[in-house]
Amino acid sequence: MGSRRLVLLRHGRTAWNLEGRAQGHSDVTLDDTGRAQAAAAAPYLALLRPAALWSSDLARARETASYVEAATGLVATTDPRLREFDVGERAGLTVAEFAEKYPEAHARWASGHITGGVPGAETIADVTGRMVPALHEMVASLAPGQTGIVVTHGACLKVSLVALLGLPIEADEAIFVMDNCGWATIAEHRSGRLRLSSYNETAHPGVLPPEGTPDFASDAPSG
Repeated sequence: MGSRRLVLLRHGRTAWNLEGRAQGHSDVTLDDTGRAQAAAAAPYLALLRPAALWSSDLARARETASYVEAATGLVATTDPRLREFDVGERAGLTVAEFAEKYPEAHARWASGHITGGVPGAETIADVTGRMVPALHEMVASLAPGQTGIVVTHGACLKVSLVALLGLPIEADEAIFVMDNCGWATIAEHRSGRLRLSSYNETAHPGVLPPEGTPDFASDAPSG
């Protein structure tokens, strides 16, 4: 019957990504590069023959999901639990502006703290507390052998993967944030646990997937 799988897709690039501005819950749309990234990724994801599609309700994720909708015929279900970290008062600031306005929080962020603890920012526990139950629900809604696609955001995805896989929270610091329109795949093992089977897969704008690309959805883990 095969494993149930989730493909976790980060949204395409925005102008704020390019400028290094913290986005958080700010509703920023894709730029031209982000649209090209989403258009390139969608045919690859369609090859997985997904049965369901979910998206964060923020504009950059919804717009990315629209390309997957067009390639698959699915309609995305939006879920606010898939939002990025709320970065509080850092929203809209470049790294230099962050350092100038909140030097102590910036120093914590530079040393590895995911938000620096800037006023109003969510914690890792806040984010995993909403993301992880949502992802478990999405896996559970799939039939054996089915694949679902989740369009979400870089930092929240990274910490939620650590939690989903049962790794210590410190493992977050050993994993980089995926590229814009990069995706990771988690598969349900026969034990019921989720396992990571790929990370930061990407497509290339203007390059279509080759004919005969393997059906990743049928490749059940063996160990």
